[in-house]
Amino acid sequence: MMDVIIAGGGPTGLMLAAELRLHGVRVVVLERDAEPTGIVRALGLHARSIEVMDQRGLLDRFLALGRQYPLGGFFAGISKPSPERLDTAHAYVLGIPQTTTDRLLAEHATEVGAEIRRGCELVGLSQDADGVTAELADGTRLRSRYLVGCDGGRSTVRKLLGVGFPGEPSRVDTLLGEMELTAPPETLAAVVAEVRKTQLRFGAIPLGDGVYRVGVPAEGVAEDRSVPPTLEEVRRQLQVVAGTDLGVHSPRWLSRFGDSTRQAERYRVGRVLLAGDAAHIHPPVGGQGLGLGIQDAFNLGWKLAAEVGGWAPEGLLDSYQSERHPVAADVLANTRAQMELLSTEPGPRAVRRLVAELMDFEDVNRYLIEKIIAIGIRYDFGEGHELLGRRMRDVKLKRGRLYELTHGGRGLLLDRTGRLSVAGWADRIDHVVDGSDELDVPAVLLRPDGHVAWVGEDQQDLLARLPKWFGAAVG
Repeated sequence: MMDVIIAGGGPTGLMLAAELRLHGVRVVVLERDAEPTGIVRALGLHARSIEVMDQRGLLDRFLALGRQYPLGGFFAGISKPSPERLDTAHAYVLGIPQTTTDRLLAEHATEVGAEIRRGCELVGLSQDADGVTAELADGTRLRSRYLVGCDGGRSTVRKLLGVGFPGEPSRVDTLLGEMELTAPPETLAAVVAEVRKTQLRFGAIPLGDGVYRVGVPAEGVAEDRSVPPTLEEVRRQLQVVAGTDLGVHSPRWLSRFGDSTRQAERYRVGRVLLAGDAAHIHPPVGGQGLGLGIQDAFNLGWKLAAEVGGWAPEGLLDSYQSERHPVAADVLANTRAQMELLSTEPGPRAVRRLVAELMDFEDVNRYLIEKIIAIGIRYDFGEGHELLGRRMRDVKLKRGRLYELTHGGRGLLLDRTGRLSVAGWADRIDHVVDGSDELDVPAVLLRPDGHVAWVGEDQQDLLARLPKWFGAAVG
């Protein structure tokens, strides 16, 4: 019996597999596709996902293959400068195609001992008091203590569980693909500038070697979005929207996406959980989907590992839903709002102008960008210090950086007093006596996902808080 089966080998599933392996959990990833996809669904990482990679010692790999861009213009494409004083050491967007992100995460998961099986499609599951049985398309049955569906918006796991997926259906479709153009650069620039005065879902982004990522509004909403458009359909829509087909040819891939907004009613049914697009889908504006799934995995990984390891306090695994469901609901709301602001109708265009004026206020601009890059999230840990429930940004310590201490995925007590102790939890928490000029508190207790679980200097107060997140003391 495995400890955990993960259905789906995209970024959410791969991140979760690696997080589980940091705690010694035996995990296998089942991916339906025999080979990695060549479709580039996402183009980069926002600040919180960049922080996650830094927390696990992976960021150098991503920086080596990506390119840093300023943060302005990510809310509904409204062009404003990057806000000042963002609470992150990574106030940029890292441009990196999802195919590269998937490869780096797969390498990391394999390095830490996860097993990835390609060409394995889950078609059935059942569970009992002791575990979950997964049935594969070839008739194979696998047994595990837990199973997590990270298998996308059309999740088989979610459907087999019978979990509701309420929300709004797509109202618009967009054709997307990578292809070559014959139109000269000056013509392309003029066409894009003119069309985007009204059609903000239109664009042609150069990728190098004469290849462009082209997006154009579709004629209507497709009945089956899994069927890719033809090159002729793309040409026809370019003619309608832009007055020219730009000479598109030689597509690498073609796809279509809609703006449906849905969220699973429950993220957990017994020993089966949902994460990433299996738990929520939304319009891609703002580029939040990839990060939302990675951060689901980052929240769930250590909690599920604690359950498997036998030290999880009561309610810890259920806190995955109570913390992440509201975060996804907020993303669904802001993406739907952005879609309204992208409309060509007079009413939404008037609202867009008003929002653009409001974003000239620094606080408004910062508030909206923090939503997009996910650094404004605060989990509800009850009353307390303003840091409580927030993720801790990377800060410089007297001996290095905070995130350098988090690579192992354990809890961390950062103690500038030198008087505190986590003696009964030393197998789960690292105690580091150090300080930072950027952190004006005596001590902070960080969960494995970097969120602040306690702030203070009183040992008895600390002892009262530790069992909530790290279970009972040992020894």
